[in-house]
Amino acid sequence: MKYKKGEVVIYPQHGACKVEGTKKMEFFGEKQDYLILTTVINEMTLRVPVDKTDEVGVRPPVSADELEDLVSVLAKPDPRVPSNWSRRFKNHQEKLKSGDVYQVAEVVRNLAARNRDASLSAAERTMYERARVNLVSEISPALKVSAEDAEIYLDDALAKGVLKDGEEEETPKKKKK
Repeated sequence: MKYKKGEVVIYPQHGACKVEGTKKMEFFGEKQDYLILTTVINEMTLRVPVDKTDEVGVRPPVSADELEDLVSVLAKPDPRVPSNWSRRFKNHQEKLKSGDVYQVAEVVRNLAARNRDASLSAAERTMYERARVNLVSEISPALKVSAEDAEIYLDDALAKGVLKDGEEEETPKKKKK
């Protein structure tokens, strides 16, 4: 798939990225075209061989029309997840690596539900925060809103299912003291 300079794309492990362009580069004695991406979140530069973009999972963000399906994933009450920590963690890691927005939404939903019922381990908390950031970075361009408004949209979707009425989600910005 061809991406244009200035376009927003999703890179599975880093969320939304802005396309800076393409550049012919030589690595290991081989010249090829690379897609130059800047992550929206940490402003990190990524270089992906143009012929490998599909393989690594670079894709356009979800459309505004697809957000309704995303909300239905986020709003599903009481998801079933493995009770065994290592199995659950591995399952969530694989979903995040897939880069599929619906699987990332499942991770956010599952960890939000777990956080509601019991506190998350440090590793799960880190995973939850990273998954939330990636999901917010995808919702934001779909709705054409700021990251803060996208986070409110995400919290509202979670409130329809896994979060109890009147319960405020504990997010990185809203840490309880």
